[in-house]
Amino acid sequence: MNFPLDFNYYLRKGIVKKGTFNAPRAQFLKVETEKSFIGLKNRIEKLGIDEFNANSIIKDVHDIILEKIRAKMMLDGYSASGNFAHEAEVAYMKLLGFSEQEVSFANELRQSRNSISYYGKLFEEDYAKKCFEFLTTINLKLSRLFEK
Repeated sequence: MNFPLDFNYYLRKGIVKKGTFNAPRAQFLKVETEKSFIGLKNRIEKLGIDEFNANSIIKDVHDIILEKIRAKMMLDGYSASGNFAHEAEVAYMKLLGFSEQEVSFANELRQSRNSISYYGKLFEEDYAKKCFEFLTTINLKLSRLFEK
């Protein structure tokens, strides 16, 4: 598995830029991800996870995690764009105190989402369950990034 490089690598390559923070956009992403998490949780409680929604759940989990990380980056004055931007956002998790295991799984999730979106890969419901469990275990930690 391709592990994200050190965050400073993405800064040096210009994938991540340091600038002024974007508090309104960060606040929007924070609120939106909180609503998305509740919606995803409700959907899973009502419908469960099966072969028909496994890929959708994986993509939703990916989006919730990366958008929270992106919001925190914005508050810290960073923005990532272009090729490898999502990889840079995952690498930022290291600076935020996430464990190597958490960063590694977030990176695997990023690659899984790309496999769905770009290569038409179908994932089993067990993997979607694992992704949702990962989100539920780190969601509080993600939310605490925004406490003062």
